[in-house]
Amino acid sequence: MPDEIQPIPADQARAILDAAIRERVGDDWEDDEDGWVLVTGHDYMARLTKGRTNLDFYVDLLGNVTIEQKEITLPQDSGRLFAWIFLILSLGIAYLLARIAGLV
Repeated sequence: MPDEIQPIPADQARAILDAAIRERVGDDWEDDEDGWVLVTGHDYMARLTKGRTNLDFYVDLLGNVTIEQKEITLPQDSGRLFAWIFLILSLGIAYLLARIAGLV
């Protein structure tokens, strides 16, 4: 009977994932100045984004790391556009309300 494959535990996967992230983007990747943002993740995967680039890190059950670099997705791009539109509309409404109240 062949040896059964033993998957790595979650804490070991997290350590491997953290090391792969530090190796790829540097030790200070979480700095606000560097610009990388952790969008989603768990012990076996993480997605970082910076500008228009996504970096996906995957750790399989044997401890092997796969890294994929892609452009941002359409929902991400649409969400950013929606956020800008919402911000501009909010500022416009606040200005109009201040104008009506006689504060401007």
